[in-house]
Amino acid sequence: MKYNELTPEEANVILYKGTERPYTGELLNNKEKGTYICKQCDEPLYSSEDKFESNCGWLSFDDEIEGAVRRVPDADGRRTEIVCANCGGHLGHVFEGEGFTSKNTRHCVNSISMKFIPAKKSTTEAAYFASGCFWGTEYHFMKAKGVRVTTVGYMGGHVQNPSYKEVCTGTTGHVETTEVLFDNTKTSYEELIKLYFETHDFTQVGGQGPDIGDQYRSVIFYVDESQKTMAEKHIQILTEKGYKVATELQSAENYEFWDAEDYHQQYYEKKNGTPYCHIYRKIF
Repeated sequence: MKYNELTPEEANVILYKGTERPYTGELLNNKEKGTYICKQCDEPLYSSEDKFESNCGWLSFDDEIEGAVRRVPDADGRRTEIVCANCGGHLGHVFEGEGFTSKNTRHCVNSISMKFIPAKKSTTEAAYFASGCFWGTEYHFMKAKGVRVTTVGYMGGHVQNPSYKEVCTGTTGHVETTEVLFDNTKTSYEELIKLYFETHDFTQVGGQGPDIGDQYRSVIFYVDESQKTMAEKHIQILTEKGYKVATELQSAENYEFWDAEDYHQQYYEKKNGTPYCHIYRKIF
Protein backbone atom coordinates (compact mmCIF):
# COMPACT_ATOMS: atom_id res chain seq x y z
CA MET A 1 0.00 0.00 0.00
CA LYS A 2 1.31 3.46 -0.88
CA TYR A 3 1.50 5.82 2.09
CA ASN A 4 1.96 9.58 2.37
CA GLU A 5 5.51 10.86 2.10
CA LEU A 6 6.91 11.91 5.47
CA THR A 7 9.33 14.66 6.40
CA PRO A 8 12.45 13.59 8.37
CA GLU A 9 10.85 14.93 11.58
CA GLU A 10 7.62 13.01 10.95
CA ALA A 11 9.49 9.83 10.06
CA ASN A 12 11.51 10.07 13.28
CA VAL A 13 8.31 9.76 15.31
CA ILE A 14 6.00 7.72 13.08
CA LEU A 15 8.51 5.19 11.76
CA TYR A 16 11.30 5.19 14.33
CA LYS A 17 9.15 5.70 17.45
CA GLY A 18 10.65 8.99 18.52
CA THR A 19 8.85 11.57 20.68
CA GLU A 20 8.27 15.21 19.88
CA ARG A 21 9.18 17.73 22.56
CA PRO A 22 6.34 18.42 25.04
CA TYR A 23 4.12 21.46 24.46
CA THR A 24 5.38 21.91 20.88
CA GLY A 25 2.72 19.99 18.92
CA GLU A 26 0.70 22.17 16.56
CA LEU A 27 -2.53 20.32 17.40
CA LEU A 28 -2.04 20.43 21.18
CA ASN A 29 -4.34 23.41 21.82
CA ASN A 30 -6.75 22.72 18.97
CA LYS A 31 -10.33 23.12 20.22
CA GLU A 32 -12.20 22.69 16.93
CA LYS A 33 -14.64 19.84 16.37
CA GLY A 34 -13.51 17.23 13.90
CA THR A 35 -11.45 14.06 13.40
CA TYR A 36 -7.76 13.33 13.93
CA ILE A 37 -6.34 11.07 11.22
CA CYS A 38 -3.05 9.23 10.74
CA LYS A 39 -0.49 11.40 8.96
CA GLN A 40 1.00 8.39 7.18
CA CYS A 41 -2.14 6.67 5.85
CA ASP A 42 -5.05 9.10 6.50
CA GLU A 43 -6.94 6.56 8.60
CA PRO A 44 -9.33 8.18 11.15
CA LEU A 45 -7.96 7.65 14.67
CA TYR A 46 -9.62 9.97 17.21
CA SER A 47 -12.66 12.18 17.52
CA SER A 48 -12.40 15.67 19.01
CA GLU A 49 -15.19 14.62 21.38
CA ASP A 50 -12.70 12.35 23.18
CA LYS A 51 -9.90 14.91 23.48
CA PHE A 52 -9.25 16.36 26.93
CA GLU A 53 -6.66 18.52 28.69
CA SER A 54 -4.21 16.62 30.89
CA ASN A 55 -1.40 19.22 30.99
CA CYS A 56 1.12 16.52 30.10
CA GLY A 57 2.52 18.30 27.05
CA TRP A 58 1.04 16.00 24.40
CA LEU A 59 -2.46 15.44 23.01
CA SER A 60 -4.69 13.39 25.30
CA PHE A 61 -7.71 11.27 24.34
CA ASP A 62 -9.70 8.95 26.58
CA ASP A 63 -10.94 6.80 23.69
CA GLU A 64 -10.14 5.98 20.08
CA ILE A 65 -12.34 5.40 17.04
CA GLU A 66 -13.27 1.73 17.29
CA GLY A 67 -10.66 -0.53 15.73
CA ALA A 68 -8.38 2.36 14.70
CA VAL A 69 -5.62 2.01 17.30
CA ARG A 70 -3.59 -1.06 18.24
CA ARG A 71 -1.82 -1.54 21.58
CA VAL A 72 1.69 -3.02 21.62
CA PRO A 73 3.93 -3.79 24.62
CA ASP A 74 6.69 -1.18 24.63
CA ALA A 75 10.31 -2.23 24.20
CA ASP A 76 11.12 -0.93 27.67
CA GLY A 77 8.68 -3.42 29.17
CA ARG A 78 7.01 -0.76 31.31
CA ARG A 79 4.64 1.07 28.97
CA THR A 80 2.09 0.24 26.27
CA GLU A 81 2.73 1.71 22.85
CA ILE A 82 -0.17 2.74 20.58
CA VAL A 83 0.09 2.52 16.80
CA CYS A 84 -2.23 3.09 13.87
CA ALA A 85 -4.01 -0.23 13.31
CA ASN A 86 -3.93 0.32 9.56
CA CYS A 87 -0.29 1.22 8.86
CA GLY A 88 1.49 0.59 12.16
CA GLY A 89 2.67 4.18 12.48
CA HIS A 90 3.76 5.15 15.99
CA LEU A 91 1.32 7.43 17.81
CA GLY A 92 2.48 7.45 21.43
CA HIS A 93 1.55 5.51 24.57
CA VAL A 94 -1.59 4.69 26.51
CA PHE A 95 -1.99 4.95 30.28
CA GLU A 96 -4.80 3.79 32.55
CA GLY A 97 -5.88 4.46 36.12
CA GLU A 98 -4.93 8.13 36.25
CA GLY A 99 -8.47 9.36 36.85
CA PHE A 100 -8.52 12.22 34.35
CA THR A 101 -11.91 11.20 32.92
CA SER A 102 -14.63 8.66 33.72
CA LYS A 103 -13.06 6.29 31.17
CA ASN A 104 -9.85 6.35 33.23
CA THR A 105 -7.74 6.11 30.07
CA ARG A 106 -5.25 8.51 28.49
CA HIS A 107 -3.94 8.08 24.97
CA CYS A 108 -0.82 10.26 24.99
CA VAL A 109 -0.34 11.09 21.31
CA ASN A 110 2.32 12.95 19.35
CA SER A 111 0.75 15.79 17.41
CA ILE A 112 3.17 15.21 14.54
CA SER A 113 1.70 11.72 14.02
CA MET A 114 -1.68 13.09 12.97
CA LYS A 115 -3.58 15.53 10.77
CA PHE A 116 -6.83 17.24 11.76
CA ILE A 117 -9.96 17.31 9.59
CA PRO A 118 -12.49 19.93 10.81
CA ALA A 119 -16.12 18.89 11.05
CA LYS A 120 -18.31 20.28 8.31
CA LYS A 121 -20.03 23.34 9.66
CA SER A 122 -23.76 23.50 9.19
CA THR A 123 -24.97 26.19 6.82
CA THR A 124 -28.41 26.24 8.45
CA GLU A 125 -29.21 29.05 10.88
CA ALA A 126 -32.35 29.82 12.85
CA ALA A 127 -34.23 33.09 13.22
CA TYR A 128 -37.40 33.92 15.16
CA PHE A 129 -39.81 36.68 14.13
CA ALA A 130 -43.13 37.82 15.57
CA SER A 131 -45.14 40.37 13.60
CA GLY A 132 -48.80 39.82 14.35
CA CYS A 133 -50.77 36.80 13.15
CA PHE A 134 -48.18 34.15 12.36
CA TRP A 135 -50.09 33.05 9.26
CA GLY A 136 -49.05 36.24 7.50
CA THR A 137 -45.52 36.31 8.91
CA GLU A 138 -44.86 32.78 7.70
CA TYR A 139 -46.42 33.48 4.29
CA HIS A 140 -43.64 35.86 3.30
CA PHE A 141 -40.73 34.02 4.89
CA MET A 142 -41.60 30.62 3.43
CA LYS A 143 -41.35 32.14 -0.04
CA ALA A 144 -38.05 33.93 0.58
CA LYS A 145 -34.83 32.91 -1.17
CA GLY A 146 -32.60 30.66 0.95
CA VAL A 147 -35.27 29.71 3.49
CA ARG A 148 -35.37 25.97 4.06
CA VAL A 149 -38.15 25.48 6.62
CA THR A 150 -40.68 27.66 8.41
CA THR A 151 -42.74 26.72 11.45
CA VAL A 152 -45.28 28.82 13.32
CA GLY A 153 -45.55 28.65 17.07
CA TYR A 154 -45.48 30.47 20.37
CA MET A 155 -42.54 32.13 22.10
CA GLY A 156 -41.81 34.54 24.93
CA GLY A 157 -44.24 33.25 27.55
CA HIS A 158 -44.18 31.42 30.86
CA VAL A 159 -46.56 28.50 30.16
CA GLN A 160 -45.17 25.17 28.95
CA ASN A 161 -46.43 23.97 25.57
CA PRO A 162 -49.38 26.38 25.37
CA SER A 163 -52.36 25.87 23.11
CA TYR A 164 -53.68 28.46 20.66
CA LYS A 165 -56.69 28.96 22.91
CA GLU A 166 -54.47 29.66 25.92
CA VAL A 167 -52.27 32.10 24.01
CA CYS A 168 -55.33 33.99 22.78
CA THR A 169 -56.33 34.78 26.38
CA GLY A 170 -53.29 37.08 26.53
CA THR A 171 -52.30 35.68 29.92
CA THR A 172 -49.46 33.31 28.93
CA GLY A 173 -47.05 36.01 27.77
CA HIS A 174 -46.49 34.34 24.39
CA VAL A 175 -46.46 36.02 21.00
CA GLU A 176 -47.32 34.30 17.74
CA THR A 177 -43.87 33.60 16.28
CA THR A 178 -42.42 32.13 13.10
CA GLU A 179 -39.27 30.01 13.26
CA VAL A 180 -37.22 30.44 10.08
CA LEU A 181 -34.43 28.00 9.20
CA PHE A 182 -32.31 29.43 6.41
CA ASP A 183 -29.23 28.52 4.38
CA ASN A 184 -26.59 31.15 5.13
CA THR A 185 -24.86 30.44 1.80
CA LYS A 186 -27.96 31.54 -0.10
CA THR A 187 -29.29 34.37 2.02
CA SER A 188 -28.37 36.32 5.14
CA TYR A 189 -29.95 37.31 8.42
CA GLU A 190 -29.79 40.91 7.21
CA GLU A 191 -31.98 40.07 4.21
CA LEU A 192 -34.49 38.37 6.50
CA ILE A 193 -34.50 41.37 8.85
CA LYS A 194 -35.32 43.64 5.90
CA LEU A 195 -38.16 41.34 4.80
CA TYR A 196 -39.47 41.27 8.37
CA PHE A 197 -39.76 45.05 8.61
CA GLU A 198 -41.09 45.39 5.06
CA THR A 199 -44.02 43.02 5.64
CA HIS A 200 -45.69 44.42 8.75
CA ASP A 201 -46.44 47.66 10.60
CA PHE A 202 -43.57 47.77 13.07
CA THR A 203 -44.85 51.07 14.49
CA GLN A 204 -48.07 49.58 15.85
CA VAL A 205 -48.16 48.93 19.58
CA GLY A 206 -50.04 45.97 21.07
CA GLY A 207 -51.18 44.35 17.86
CA GLN A 208 -51.02 44.21 14.10
CA GLY A 209 -53.74 45.68 11.94
CA PRO A 210 -57.12 44.55 13.24
CA ASP A 211 -55.51 41.87 15.44
CA ILE A 212 -55.19 43.47 18.86
CA GLY A 213 -53.56 41.82 21.86
CA ASP A 214 -50.18 41.00 23.43
CA GLN A 215 -49.89 37.83 21.34
CA TYR A 216 -49.69 40.02 18.20
CA ARG A 217 -46.79 42.22 19.32
CA SER A 218 -43.84 42.96 17.03
CA VAL A 219 -40.86 41.07 18.49
CA ILE A 220 -37.50 39.80 17.23
CA PHE A 221 -36.04 36.93 19.24
CA TYR A 222 -32.32 37.01 18.46
CA VAL A 223 -30.27 33.82 18.86
CA ASP A 224 -26.88 35.48 19.31
CA GLU A 225 -25.17 38.85 19.58
CA SER A 226 -24.62 39.15 15.83
CA GLN A 227 -28.37 38.89 15.21
CA LYS A 228 -29.04 41.40 17.98
CA THR A 229 -26.55 43.83 16.45
CA MET A 230 -28.10 43.42 13.00
CA ALA A 231 -31.60 44.04 14.37
CA GLU A 232 -30.42 47.12 16.27
CA LYS A 233 -28.75 48.44 13.12
CA HIS A 234 -31.97 48.29 11.12
CA ILE A 235 -34.06 49.74 13.92
CA GLN A 236 -31.64 52.67 13.95
CA ILE A 237 -31.96 53.03 10.17
CA LEU A 238 -35.75 53.09 10.46
CA THR A 239 -35.58 55.59 13.33
CA GLU A 240 -33.41 57.87 11.21
CA LYS A 241 -36.01 57.58 8.44
CA GLY A 242 -38.56 59.00 10.87
CA TYR A 243 -40.32 55.83 12.00
CA LYS A 244 -41.20 55.26 15.65
CA VAL A 245 -40.29 51.57 15.94
CA ALA A 246 -42.34 49.52 18.42
CA THR A 247 -40.52 46.25 17.76
CA GLU A 248 -39.09 44.60 20.87
CA LEU A 249 -35.77 42.72 20.95
CA GLN A 250 -35.56 39.69 23.20
CA SER A 251 -33.01 36.91 23.55
CA ALA A 252 -34.17 33.54 22.23
CA GLU A 253 -32.01 31.89 24.90
CA ASN A 254 -34.54 32.93 27.52
CA TYR A 255 -37.49 31.18 25.90
CA GLU A 256 -38.52 27.94 24.27
CA PHE A 257 -40.23 27.90 20.90
CA TRP A 258 -43.40 25.82 20.99
CA ASP A 259 -44.85 24.53 17.70
CA ALA A 260 -48.40 25.63 17.04
CA GLU A 261 -51.14 23.17 16.11
CA ASP A 262 -50.89 21.51 12.69
CA TYR A 263 -53.77 23.45 11.15
CA HIS A 264 -51.82 26.70 11.63
CA GLN A 265 -48.76 25.52 9.68
CA GLN A 266 -48.47 26.98 6.14
CA TYR A 267 -52.03 28.21 6.61
CA TYR A 268 -52.32 30.42 3.53
CA GLU A 269 -50.73 27.84 1.28
CA LYS A 270 -53.26 25.25 2.42
CA LYS A 271 -56.12 27.73 1.97
CA ASN A 272 -54.70 29.15 -1.26
CA GLY A 273 -55.07 32.63 0.22
CA THR A 274 -53.03 35.74 1.00
CA PRO A 275 -52.46 37.72 4.23
CA TYR A 276 -54.88 40.51 5.15
CA CYS A 277 -52.44 42.60 7.21
CA HIS A 278 -48.97 41.55 6.00
CA ILE A 279 -48.52 43.48 2.75
CA TYR A 280 -45.02 43.87 1.33
CA ARG A 281 -43.72 47.40 0.86
CA LYS A 282 -40.11 48.27 0.09
CA ILE A 283 -38.41 50.39 2.76
CA PHE A 284 -34.67 49.64 2.56
